[in-house]
Amino acid sequence: MNIAIGNDHAGTTYKFKIVEYLKGIGIEVINFGTDDEKSMDYPDAIHPVAEAVESGKAALGIIICGSGNGAAMTANHHKGIRAALCWNNELVALARLHNDANILSIPARFVTQGDSLEFVKTFLKTKFEGGRHQQRIDKIPIDNC
Repeated sequence: MNIAIGNDHAGTTYKFKIVEYLKGIGIEVINFGTDDEKSMDYPDAIHPVAEAVESGKAALGIIICGSGNGAAMTANHHKGIRAALCWNNELVALARLHNDANILSIPARFVTQGDSLEFVKTFLKTKFEGGRHQQRIDKIPIDNC
């Protein structure tokens, strides 16, 4: 499995910890984010993550910015992307179980690095339930987007 990751300046230290964890469990990481804390525009790192997931080059994505909002909004403009902004583990689990989220958006200014690692673990181990949730997922896309 491989995972695409992208971050702006607010998520750099979080990304380093997450990448270290992912590589430690044998997951290949495609890094589209910045590696320093110099201010940058989050869409420049988030669009490539969404494109990698959208095209199948990455199985899942993780995006990190200060609030997580801009990153999620950017990713969700891509067809087939279901980016979920999560600030606790229950939201992460539900995003995967019920919404088949394929990108996790982490708000670096509102959670700890330890929390973010727990979110990633939950994101990876939780599988989509399907069933009644699939018909809801099928209603998300709008043809004119």
